[in-house]
Amino acid sequence: MANGSQEARRPHGELVADVMAVLWAAGEPMTARQVKGALSQDLARTTVATILARLHENGTVDRTRPGGSFAYAPVSDAAGLAAGRMRRELEKEPQRDLVLKRFVSSLSTDDGEVLRRLLVEVEAGVAPAGSETASKGDA
Repeated sequence: MANGSQEARRPHGELVADVMAVLWAAGEPMTARQVKGALSQDLARTTVATILARLHENGTVDRTRPGGSFAYAPVSDAAGLAAGRMRRELEKEPQRDLVLKRFVSSLSTDDGEVLRRLLVEVEAGVAPAGSETASKGDA
């Protein structure tokens, strides 16, 4: 049975997305306290610190200690993180060619055209537009 406070709670994935949005918007490392202050919801600093620590553990954010507290910064932009997730999922599959075939066949015509153009650019040794930010977290 759900009560009012449980209904008001947001799913964990949304909190992570909100934390990442704050870090991307900041453009510089932030402490858990700073991230908490930038969020529009009332969360405990320890909740934000736990989310940041988990993001650090899975390689989504870098962590430094410029003073007494850790400061966190994203290792990549949103596109780079999505590309990394896609690559990791593909690497888990023994039949990569089948996974890629099913993925490509599910693309819209526009996305298929973009993929074809990008493949031609990569084969020609031309860095696709925007690749410098998207690939930072792929290394």
